[in-house]
Amino acid sequence: MRPNIIIFNPDEMRADAMGHLGNPAAHTPFLDAMAGTDAVSFRNAFCQNPVCVPSRCSFTTGLYPHVRGHRTMAHLLREGEETIFSELKDSGYYVWMNARNDLAAAQEPGALQRHASEIFYGGNVPKAKGPVGGEIKRDSPDFRAMYGGKLGLDENGRNYSGDDEDLDAAIKAIRNKPKDQPLCLFLGMCYPHPPYQVEEPYFSMIGREKIKERIRAGACAGKARIEDVIRKNQRLEDYTEEQWTRLRATYLGMVAKIDDQFRRLCDALKEAGEYDNSAIFFFSDHGDFTGDYGIAEKAQNTFEDCLTNVPFLIKPPRGYATDPGISDSLVELVDFYATAMDMAEAVPCHTQYGRSLRGVLENRSHAVREFVTCEGGRNSDEIHCDEFHANGPEGTSPASPYYPRHLSQTDADAHAKGFMIRTDRYKLVLRVNEEDEFYDLIGDPKELCNVIADPAYAPAIRELEKQFRVWLMKTADIVPYQYDRRFSEEMIWARVKLLVPPEHEREIRERIGAGENMFLLTQECQRRFGAQNRSGE
Repeated sequence: MRPNIIIFNPDEMRADAMGHLGNPAAHTPFLDAMAGTDAVSFRNAFCQNPVCVPSRCSFTTGLYPHVRGHRTMAHLLREGEETIFSELKDSGYYVWMNARNDLAAAQEPGALQRHASEIFYGGNVPKAKGPVGGEIKRDSPDFRAMYGGKLGLDENGRNYSGDDEDLDAAIKAIRNKPKDQPLCLFLGMCYPHPPYQVEEPYFSMIGREKIKERIRAGACAGKARIEDVIRKNQRLEDYTEEQWTRLRATYLGMVAKIDDQFRRLCDALKEAGEYDNSAIFFFSDHGDFTGDYGIAEKAQNTFEDCLTNVPFLIKPPRGYATDPGISDSLVELVDFYATAMDMAEAVPCHTQYGRSLRGVLENRSHAVREFVTCEGGRNSDEIHCDEFHANGPEGTSPASPYYPRHLSQTDADAHAKGFMIRTDRYKLVLRVNEEDEFYDLIGDPKELCNVIADPAYAPAIRELEKQFRVWLMKTADIVPYQYDRRFSEEMIWARVKLLVPPEHEREIRERIGAGENMFLLTQECQRRFGAQNRSGE
């Protein structure tokens, strides 16, 4: 039987939140162990958009966001757009997913059901305990930073969240897997998406003294306008380093819980005897600032590594030669689509731009890509976030912790489109209506100083611009695999009917209906019936 395809998808997790990728404060023992024994962990994996919906529309289809305009939170997959889930379902897989997927347009009846055999919606347990000491006061610095802190525990000593409910449902799906079908399971988690809050023991698990120093906004030059706008709206200039450290530790505590939940899922696969025959994918849709550049959460069109560099681990199924450990090759999340389809022995029904990672899984020294890309932002007449626009011209209420980011959407220049192209040394960001950005990642790994105007880098900038133009031309659109007929049956009949005697009309019409080539059929009619017309003259 073909291998199970298991996808564990945390939301907003940075690559550098894991211990084996060099974070001394991280507590990710299971991920670290898996990367050393069973899986390849990609140090340089990059998402295709720094916000949820566009990223998910991309990695589930193998298409870049610009191909079909999936670059905002308000444009999801619609009828006629296939995903790895619908394709695997059609090829014989039993597809289970939870509703945390940000994938299909909800206004279309049955849209999500096209992509799954079974969907778990949750909502069957009481709401988990909130922050100890009560909800954070509105308009406080912690509120604007989306910091909730330590969560309370119930009478069973737990904080049983929607993520926990979804995880238990996924484990149940593994135990009840159909015997005659391989399983494709997608488990989308909320953590470590803000608000930054987590219960014990995770809250106290992270040593504050080990937290890496954050990237300071004051040290930057030539950064994107959107960052200034969000900083102005979040008003966190007086947030102390102690507070930022506390927030960053809480975020890593949330990641520690993700590590524990992923372990439970893998344990369930082992207990069910399905682990060895499963291709397991662990990756996030995008990252999080967590105080870098003076910002909490994320932005829609800025491309620092903390937002675009994501965790990506793959454990192949049995029968695959595997070189476990860390790969330094540049890869993209569209490569998940290509790799999973390859392992499932399924042929894509549409053009896709991912590359199967089987080669690098067998040999970690194998290089996959020369560069990676990411894109974000919108045109001034496009809606980005439906939560903002649904509340009218005044925008969302200041009572919402998302208000600072939603308010920034009123600045169309700040939210304008941008594209990133990144090699292992350089990063170029092209913007529609403000200065482009260029960073030497060897000399400036924190992306502090924009050197786009430095003549010393002009040759490298020109080369990346050329590579970007070629990439954009190659990926600008797609041609459907299905053949479209240029001529209807009546159009073809009109072309040949004066050649066909009445006693042959039925034959020729049937052949037209069967899809015969019009030009070849016309030539045959001319040979067979000569100058005869339908009257027999």
